[in-house]
Amino acid sequence: MTSFSVFDTQMMGRAIQLARKGLYTTRPNPSVGCVLVQDSIIIGEGYHQVAGQGHAEVNALADAAKQGHSTVGATAYVTLEPCSHYGRTPPCALGLINAQVARVVIAVKDANPQVADNGIAMLQDAGIQVEVGLLAAEALTLNLGFMKRMKTGLPWVTVKVAASLDGKTALSNGVSKWITGPAARQDVQRMRARHCALITGVETIIADDPSLNVRYEELGSLKSSLSPTSLQQPLRVVLDSQARLTADFMLFSIETPILLVSTCGYSDAVQALFPNHVSLLQVKANSAGRVCLNILLKYLGESCNSVVVEAGATLSGSFIEHNLVDELVLYQAPKLLGSEGRNMLSLTDYQSMDQIPKIVLKDQRNVGQDTRFVFGLS
Repeated sequence: MTSFSVFDTQMMGRAIQLARKGLYTTRPNPSVGCVLVQDSIIIGEGYHQVAGQGHAEVNALADAAKQGHSTVGATAYVTLEPCSHYGRTPPCALGLINAQVARVVIAVKDANPQVADNGIAMLQDAGIQVEVGLLAAEALTLNLGFMKRMKTGLPWVTVKVAASLDGKTALSNGVSKWITGPAARQDVQRMRARHCALITGVETIIADDPSLNVRYEELGSLKSSLSPTSLQQPLRVVLDSQARLTADFMLFSIETPILLVSTCGYSDAVQALFPNHVSLLQVKANSAGRVCLNILLKYLGESCNSVVVEAGATLSGSFIEHNLVDELVLYQAPKLLGSEGRNMLSLTDYQSMDQIPKIVLKDQRNVGQDTRFVFGLS
Protein backbone atom coordinates (compact mmCIF):
# COMPACT_ATOMS: atom_id res chain seq x y z
CA MET A 1 0.00 0.00 0.00
CA THR A 2 1.25 3.45 -0.92
CA SER A 3 2.30 5.59 2.01
CA PHE A 4 1.31 9.24 1.63
CA SER A 5 2.81 12.15 3.56
CA VAL A 6 0.92 14.71 5.60
CA PHE A 7 1.68 17.23 2.84
CA ASP A 8 0.22 14.87 0.22
CA THR A 9 -2.96 14.62 2.26
CA GLN A 10 -3.18 18.39 2.61
CA MET A 11 -2.81 18.89 -1.15
CA MET A 12 -5.42 16.28 -2.00
CA GLY A 13 -7.71 17.87 0.55
CA ARG A 14 -7.28 21.15 -1.31
CA ALA A 15 -8.06 19.41 -4.62
CA ILE A 16 -11.28 18.03 -3.10
CA GLN A 17 -12.22 21.54 -1.95
CA LEU A 18 -11.77 22.76 -5.51
CA ALA A 19 -13.81 19.89 -6.92
CA ARG A 20 -16.74 20.81 -4.68
CA LYS A 21 -16.99 24.14 -6.50
CA GLY A 22 -18.25 22.27 -9.55
CA LEU A 23 -20.92 20.19 -7.81
CA TYR A 24 -23.77 22.29 -9.21
CA THR A 25 -22.45 23.01 -12.70
CA THR A 26 -20.54 20.08 -14.23
CA ARG A 27 -23.24 17.48 -14.83
CA PRO A 28 -23.38 15.08 -16.48
CA ASN A 29 -19.60 15.20 -16.08
CA PRO A 30 -17.98 14.45 -12.70
CA SER A 31 -16.74 17.13 -10.32
CA VAL A 32 -12.93 17.11 -10.30
CA GLY A 33 -10.22 19.23 -8.70
CA CYS A 34 -6.48 19.44 -9.40
CA VAL A 35 -3.54 21.02 -7.56
CA LEU A 36 -0.05 21.37 -9.06
CA VAL A 37 2.91 21.51 -6.67
CA GLN A 38 6.57 22.32 -7.28
CA ASP A 39 9.05 22.10 -4.38
CA SER A 40 6.22 22.01 -1.82
CA ILE A 41 4.66 25.18 -3.25
CA ILE A 42 1.32 25.30 -5.06
CA ILE A 43 1.95 26.61 -8.58
CA GLY A 44 -1.46 26.01 -10.12
CA GLU A 45 -5.04 25.08 -9.22
CA GLY A 46 -8.12 24.22 -11.20
CA TYR A 47 -11.43 22.44 -11.20
CA HIS A 48 -13.90 21.28 -13.82
CA GLN A 49 -16.51 24.01 -14.07
CA VAL A 50 -18.87 23.22 -16.97
CA ALA A 51 -19.28 20.14 -19.18
CA GLY A 52 -17.61 20.74 -22.54
CA GLN A 53 -15.10 23.18 -21.12
CA GLY A 54 -11.64 22.61 -19.64
CA HIS A 55 -11.17 19.78 -17.18
CA ALA A 56 -9.52 20.28 -13.80
CA GLU A 57 -6.02 19.37 -15.00
CA VAL A 58 -6.24 21.69 -18.01
CA ASN A 59 -7.38 24.58 -15.82
CA ALA A 60 -4.63 23.93 -13.26
CA LEU A 61 -1.97 23.85 -15.99
CA ALA A 62 -3.35 27.09 -17.43
CA ASP A 63 -3.23 28.65 -13.96
CA ALA A 64 0.41 27.66 -13.57
CA ALA A 65 1.28 29.06 -17.01
CA LYS A 66 -0.54 32.31 -16.26
CA GLN A 67 1.63 32.75 -13.17
CA GLY A 68 4.78 31.94 -15.12
CA HIS A 69 5.55 28.69 -13.31
CA SER A 70 7.28 25.72 -14.91
CA THR A 71 5.51 22.38 -14.49
CA VAL A 72 8.56 20.28 -15.35
CA GLY A 73 9.08 17.81 -12.50
CA ALA A 74 5.94 18.95 -10.66
CA THR A 75 3.44 16.79 -8.77
CA ALA A 76 -0.25 16.85 -9.73
CA TYR A 77 -2.90 15.96 -7.15
CA VAL A 78 -6.15 14.99 -8.91
CA THR A 79 -9.39 13.79 -7.31
CA LEU A 80 -10.27 11.53 -10.26
CA GLU A 81 -8.15 9.56 -12.71
CA PRO A 82 -7.19 11.82 -15.65
CA CYS A 83 -9.14 11.02 -18.80
CA SER A 84 -7.36 9.18 -21.60
CA HIS A 85 -9.74 9.64 -24.54
CA TYR A 86 -10.76 12.44 -26.88
CA GLY A 87 -14.23 13.77 -26.16
CA ARG A 88 -15.25 17.39 -26.30
CA THR A 89 -11.77 18.11 -24.90
CA PRO A 90 -8.38 16.38 -25.39
CA PRO A 91 -7.15 13.74 -22.88
CA CYS A 92 -6.03 15.23 -19.58
CA ALA A 93 -3.44 12.48 -19.17
CA LEU A 94 -1.80 13.71 -22.37
CA GLY A 95 -1.86 17.27 -21.04
CA LEU A 96 0.01 16.20 -17.91
CA ILE A 97 2.51 14.26 -20.01
CA ASN A 98 3.15 17.25 -22.26
CA ALA A 99 3.57 19.41 -19.14
CA GLN A 100 6.35 17.01 -18.04
CA VAL A 101 5.08 16.50 -14.52
CA ALA A 102 7.02 13.86 -12.62
CA ARG A 103 4.33 12.50 -10.31
CA VAL A 104 0.53 12.22 -10.31
CA VAL A 105 -1.40 11.41 -7.14
CA ILE A 106 -4.97 10.25 -7.80
CA ALA A 107 -7.75 9.90 -5.23
CA VAL A 108 -9.98 7.43 -7.12
CA LYS A 109 -9.95 5.60 -10.44
CA ASP A 110 -12.53 6.60 -13.02
CA ALA A 111 -15.41 4.13 -13.46
CA ASN A 112 -15.95 5.30 -17.05
CA PRO A 113 -14.94 2.27 -19.17
CA GLN A 114 -13.33 4.67 -21.67
CA VAL A 115 -10.97 5.82 -18.94
CA ALA A 116 -10.73 3.16 -16.19
CA ASP A 117 -7.02 2.38 -15.71
CA ASN A 118 -6.23 3.75 -19.18
CA GLY A 119 -5.37 7.20 -17.88
CA ILE A 120 -3.05 5.66 -15.30
CA ALA A 121 -1.44 3.42 -17.93
CA MET A 122 -0.87 6.37 -20.27
CA LEU A 123 0.88 8.31 -17.52
CA GLN A 124 3.01 5.36 -16.45
CA ASP A 125 3.98 4.57 -20.04
CA ALA A 126 5.33 8.12 -20.24
CA GLY A 127 7.55 7.46 -17.20
CA ILE A 128 5.40 9.40 -14.71
CA GLN A 129 5.12 8.08 -11.15
CA VAL A 130 1.44 7.39 -10.37
CA GLU A 131 -0.03 6.76 -6.92
CA VAL A 132 -3.72 6.03 -6.26
CA GLY A 133 -6.00 5.98 -3.23
CA LEU A 134 -5.30 9.16 -1.26
CA LEU A 135 -8.54 10.38 0.42
CA ALA A 136 -10.44 7.99 -1.84
CA ALA A 137 -13.61 7.88 0.27
CA GLU A 138 -13.87 11.67 0.42
CA ALA A 139 -13.31 12.01 -3.31
CA LEU A 140 -15.79 9.27 -4.14
CA THR A 141 -18.63 11.06 -2.34
CA LEU A 142 -18.27 13.92 -4.82
CA ASN A 143 -19.33 11.72 -7.71
CA LEU A 144 -21.49 8.89 -6.40
CA GLY A 145 -23.99 9.36 -9.20
CA PHE A 146 -21.42 9.52 -11.98
CA MET A 147 -19.62 6.43 -10.66
CA LYS A 148 -22.83 4.42 -10.35
CA ARG A 149 -24.02 5.39 -13.82
CA MET A 150 -20.68 4.45 -15.38
CA LYS A 151 -20.78 1.03 -13.67
CA THR A 152 -24.47 0.14 -13.99
CA GLY A 153 -26.10 2.49 -16.48
CA LEU A 154 -28.46 3.65 -13.73
CA PRO A 155 -28.50 6.99 -11.89
CA TRP A 156 -28.04 7.42 -8.16
CA VAL A 157 -31.53 7.59 -6.63
CA THR A 158 -32.38 9.73 -3.60
CA VAL A 159 -35.85 9.72 -2.08
CA LYS A 160 -36.62 12.91 -0.16
CA VAL A 161 -39.37 13.05 2.45
CA ALA A 162 -40.51 15.78 4.86
CA ALA A 163 -42.48 14.43 7.81
CA SER A 164 -43.59 15.08 11.35
CA LEU A 165 -42.36 13.26 14.45
CA ASP A 166 -45.21 10.77 14.04
CA GLY A 167 -44.22 10.04 10.42
CA LYS A 168 -46.89 12.06 8.65
CA THR A 169 -46.51 14.24 5.57
CA ALA A 170 -49.88 15.98 5.75
CA LEU A 171 -53.02 16.25 7.82
CA SER A 172 -55.87 13.90 6.99
CA ASN A 173 -57.45 16.63 4.86
CA GLY A 174 -54.27 16.97 2.75
CA VAL A 175 -52.95 20.21 4.27
CA SER A 176 -49.14 20.06 4.38
CA LYS A 177 -47.83 23.66 4.24
CA TRP A 178 -45.61 23.98 6.00
CA ILE A 179 -44.40 20.92 7.92
CA THR A 180 -40.77 22.00 7.87
CA GLY A 181 -39.29 25.43 8.42
CA PRO A 182 -37.63 27.83 5.94
CA ALA A 183 -34.09 26.53 6.58
CA ALA A 184 -35.10 22.99 5.64
CA ARG A 185 -36.93 24.23 2.55
CA GLN A 186 -33.82 26.12 1.44
CA ASP A 187 -31.81 22.95 1.97
CA VAL A 188 -34.21 21.08 -0.32
CA GLN A 189 -33.66 23.71 -3.02
CA ARG A 190 -29.90 23.11 -2.81
CA MET A 191 -30.51 19.37 -3.01
CA ARG A 192 -32.59 19.81 -6.16
CA ALA A 193 -29.83 21.91 -7.70
CA ARG A 194 -27.31 19.06 -7.27
CA HIS A 195 -29.41 16.48 -9.13
CA CYS A 196 -29.87 15.94 -12.84
CA ALA A 197 -33.57 15.12 -12.57
CA LEU A 198 -36.47 15.42 -10.15
CA ILE A 199 -39.13 12.69 -10.24
CA THR A 200 -42.69 12.98 -9.00
CA GLY A 201 -46.08 11.44 -9.68
CA VAL A 202 -49.19 12.79 -11.32
CA GLU A 203 -51.11 12.71 -8.03
CA THR A 204 -48.67 15.21 -6.53
CA ILE A 205 -49.15 17.52 -9.52
CA ILE A 206 -52.94 17.30 -9.31
CA ALA A 207 -53.04 17.76 -5.54
CA ASP A 208 -50.42 20.49 -5.04
CA ASP A 209 -49.82 22.05 -8.50
CA PRO A 210 -46.10 22.55 -7.76
CA SER A 211 -43.55 24.13 -10.11
CA LEU A 212 -40.78 21.63 -9.15
CA ASN A 213 -38.01 23.98 -10.25
CA VAL A 214 -35.02 25.20 -8.26
CA ARG A 215 -35.90 28.63 -6.90
CA TYR A 216 -32.70 30.64 -7.01
CA GLU A 217 -33.87 33.16 -4.45
CA GLU A 218 -34.17 30.32 -1.90
CA LEU A 219 -30.64 28.92 -2.31
CA GLY A 220 -29.31 30.84 0.68
CA SER A 221 -25.52 30.94 1.00
CA LEU A 222 -25.11 29.02 -2.26
CA LYS A 223 -25.99 32.21 -4.17
CA SER A 224 -22.57 33.64 -3.28
CA SER A 225 -20.87 31.05 -5.52
CA LEU A 226 -23.60 30.24 -8.05
CA SER A 227 -25.08 32.82 -10.40
CA PRO A 228 -28.60 32.56 -11.83
CA THR A 229 -27.15 31.91 -15.30
CA SER A 230 -24.88 29.08 -14.14
CA LEU A 231 -27.68 27.32 -12.24
CA GLN A 232 -28.69 24.11 -14.04
CA GLN A 233 -32.34 23.30 -13.52
CA PRO A 234 -33.03 19.56 -13.12
CA LEU A 235 -35.13 17.74 -15.66
CA ARG A 236 -38.65 17.56 -14.19
CA VAL A 237 -40.00 14.04 -14.63
CA VAL A 238 -43.68 13.34 -14.00
CA LEU A 239 -45.00 9.78 -13.97
CA ASP A 240 -48.47 9.99 -15.49
CA SER A 241 -49.33 6.38 -16.30
CA GLN A 242 -52.77 7.06 -17.77
CA ALA A 243 -51.81 10.32 -19.54
CA ARG A 244 -54.11 12.46 -17.41
CA LEU A 245 -52.18 15.75 -17.39
CA THR A 246 -53.08 18.80 -19.43
CA ALA A 247 -51.10 21.98 -20.04
CA ASP A 248 -52.99 23.93 -17.35
CA PHE A 249 -50.70 23.08 -14.43
CA MET A 250 -48.07 25.40 -12.96
CA LEU A 251 -45.01 23.35 -13.90
CA PHE A 252 -45.67 23.89 -17.62
CA SER A 253 -45.42 27.68 -17.27
CA ILE A 254 -41.71 27.49 -16.34
CA GLU A 255 -39.55 27.03 -19.43
CA THR A 256 -37.14 24.34 -18.28
CA PRO A 257 -37.26 20.73 -19.54
CA ILE A 258 -40.13 18.44 -18.54
CA LEU A 259 -40.46 14.74 -19.30
CA LEU A 260 -43.93 13.21 -19.05
CA VAL A 261 -43.81 9.43 -18.71
CA SER A 262 -46.91 7.36 -19.41
CA THR A 263 -47.95 3.85 -20.37
CA CYS A 264 -50.34 5.13 -23.04
CA GLY A 265 -50.35 8.04 -25.46
CA TYR A 266 -51.68 11.53 -24.86
CA SER A 267 -54.38 12.62 -27.27
CA ASP A 268 -53.33 14.80 -30.20
CA ALA A 269 -55.42 17.65 -28.80
CA VAL A 270 -53.61 17.54 -25.43
CA GLN A 271 -50.18 17.19 -27.04
CA ALA A 272 -50.82 20.23 -29.21
CA LEU A 273 -51.18 22.40 -26.10
CA PHE A 274 -47.99 21.24 -24.37
CA PRO A 275 -45.17 23.85 -24.67
CA ASN A 276 -41.96 23.08 -26.54
CA HIS A 277 -39.97 22.28 -23.40
CA VAL A 278 -42.13 19.20 -22.78
CA SER A 279 -41.01 15.76 -23.99
CA LEU A 280 -43.07 12.58 -23.90
CA LEU A 281 -41.96 9.05 -23.10
CA GLN A 282 -44.24 6.04 -23.32
CA VAL A 283 -43.00 2.92 -21.54
CA LYS A 284 -44.21 -0.53 -20.65
CA ALA A 285 -46.56 -0.81 -17.68
CA ASN A 286 -45.72 -2.97 -14.69
CA SER A 287 -48.09 -5.57 -13.24
CA ALA A 288 -50.00 -2.80 -11.44
CA GLY A 289 -50.54 -0.85 -14.63
CA ARG A 290 -48.08 1.87 -13.64
CA VAL A 291 -44.85 3.06 -15.23
CA CYS A 292 -42.11 0.43 -14.87
CA LEU A 293 -39.51 2.14 -12.68
CA ASN A 294 -36.62 -0.01 -13.90
CA ILE A 295 -37.28 1.04 -17.49
CA LEU A 296 -37.55 4.66 -16.43
CA LEU A 297 -34.22 4.62 -14.59
CA LYS A 298 -32.46 2.91 -17.50
CA TYR A 299 -33.73 5.66 -19.77
CA LEU A 300 -32.64 8.42 -17.38
CA GLY A 301 -29.30 6.69 -16.89
CA GLU A 302 -28.40 7.54 -20.47
CA SER A 303 -27.79 11.14 -19.42
CA CYS A 304 -28.50 11.58 -15.69
CA ASN A 305 -26.00 10.90 -12.91
CA SER A 306 -28.49 11.32 -10.10
CA VAL A 307 -32.21 11.80 -9.52
CA VAL A 308 -34.22 12.90 -6.51
CA VAL A 309 -37.71 11.54 -5.92
CA GLU A 310 -40.11 14.04 -4.36
CA ALA A 311 -43.43 12.25 -4.50
CA GLY A 312 -46.32 10.88 -2.50
CA ALA A 313 -46.24 7.84 -0.26
CA THR A 314 -47.13 5.38 -3.01
CA LEU A 315 -44.46 6.32 -5.56
CA SER A 316 -41.72 6.90 -2.97
CA GLY A 317 -42.58 3.60 -1.35
CA SER A 318 -42.56 1.85 -4.71
CA PHE A 319 -38.97 2.95 -5.39
CA ILE A 320 -37.97 1.49 -2.02
CA GLU A 321 -39.97 -1.72 -2.49
CA HIS A 322 -38.21 -2.36 -5.82
CA ASN A 323 -34.75 -1.85 -4.24
CA LEU A 324 -34.04 1.12 -6.48
CA VAL A 325 -33.10 3.65 -3.78
CA ASP A 326 -29.53 4.47 -2.80
CA GLU A 327 -30.32 7.18 -0.28
CA LEU A 328 -33.28 8.32 1.78
CA VAL A 329 -33.23 11.93 3.03
CA LEU A 330 -35.75 12.67 5.78
CA TYR A 331 -36.47 16.17 7.05
CA GLN A 332 -38.23 15.64 10.34
CA ALA A 333 -40.15 18.51 11.90
CA PRO A 334 -40.92 18.85 15.62
CA LYS A 335 -44.64 18.53 14.99
CA LEU A 336 -47.35 15.92 15.56
CA LEU A 337 -49.98 15.66 12.83
CA GLY A 338 -52.16 12.96 14.35
CA SER A 339 -52.90 9.31 13.70
CA GLU A 340 -55.20 10.08 10.76
CA GLY A 341 -52.52 12.09 8.95
CA ARG A 342 -50.99 10.87 5.71
CA ASN A 343 -48.09 8.43 6.03
CA MET A 344 -44.76 9.38 4.51
CA LEU A 345 -44.30 6.01 2.77
CA SER A 346 -46.62 3.30 1.55
CA LEU A 347 -44.83 -0.01 2.06
CA THR A 348 -45.59 -3.70 2.25
CA ASP A 349 -47.13 -5.09 5.44
CA TYR A 350 -43.93 -6.85 6.49
CA GLN A 351 -44.46 -9.98 8.59
CA SER A 352 -40.91 -10.58 9.79
CA MET A 353 -37.93 -8.39 10.63
CA ASP A 354 -35.77 -9.99 7.96
CA GLN A 355 -38.13 -8.63 5.29
CA ILE A 356 -37.67 -4.97 6.12
CA PRO A 357 -35.30 -2.78 4.07
CA LYS A 358 -31.73 -2.54 5.32
CA ILE A 359 -31.08 1.08 6.27
CA VAL A 360 -27.92 2.71 7.65
CA LEU A 361 -27.76 6.21 9.12
CA LYS A 362 -25.08 8.16 7.23
CA ASP A 363 -25.62 11.67 8.56
CA GLN A 364 -27.78 13.56 11.03
CA ARG A 365 -27.83 17.30 11.61
CA ASN A 366 -30.10 20.16 12.58
CA VAL A 367 -31.39 22.35 9.76
CA GLY A 368 -33.07 25.27 11.42
CA GLN A 369 -35.78 23.92 13.70
CA ASP A 370 -35.86 20.58 11.87
CA THR A 371 -33.56 17.56 11.73
CA ARG A 372 -32.18 16.14 8.50
CA PHE A 373 -31.40 12.43 8.42
CA VAL A 374 -29.51 10.84 5.52
CA PHE A 375 -29.90 7.06 5.30
CA GLY A 376 -28.18 4.65 2.96
CA LEU A 377 -30.27 1.76 1.61
CA SER A 378 -28.97 -1.54 0.36
